[in-house]
Amino acid sequence: MEEIKSKSRIKREMKDLQALGEKLAALREEQLADLPLPPSLREAITLAQGIRAHGGRKRQLKYIGKLLRNCDADALLHALQLRREKERRTNTFFHRAEKWRDRLLEEGDAALEILLQDYPQADRQQIRILIRNARKERAAGKPAAASRNLFRKLHQLTSE
Repeated sequence: MEEIKSKSRIKREMKDLQALGEKLAALREEQLADLPLPPSLREAITLAQGIRAHGGRKRQLKYIGKLLRNCDADALLHALQLRREKERRTNTFFHRAEKWRDRLLEEGDAALEILLQDYPQADRQQIRILIRNARKERAAGKPAAASRNLFRKLHQLTSE
């Protein structure tokens, strides 16, 4: 037996689909490329991104919501959630490397010993050289090229 939906429930579902459409319209082109979107929906989203007038954009988002009724919205939501999780993990690794860089530059060998305990595969000599170069650079007031090199090494190390 088929479930009968109330008018209020149908409206809530349509609003949810429109909200999903707004999230999709907020994504950049390369982010949209990773999502399983039918061509008509992809075209409607691209068009919505170019509309600046409030009324026109609102109509286009309603149209996107209508197109989403015929799509697997759960698959799209899942894909968006996976993308957000990936970004969150990337940011976590980024912040961890930043903290280690700052700590190594401030504390020196004491912090290096702790880093080597946490990451025994790290090359002690290479990291010491990067720390020394970054400190010299900072003391001379030069651009932070060596500091960036230290960050890259730490980012590579902490995201393995």
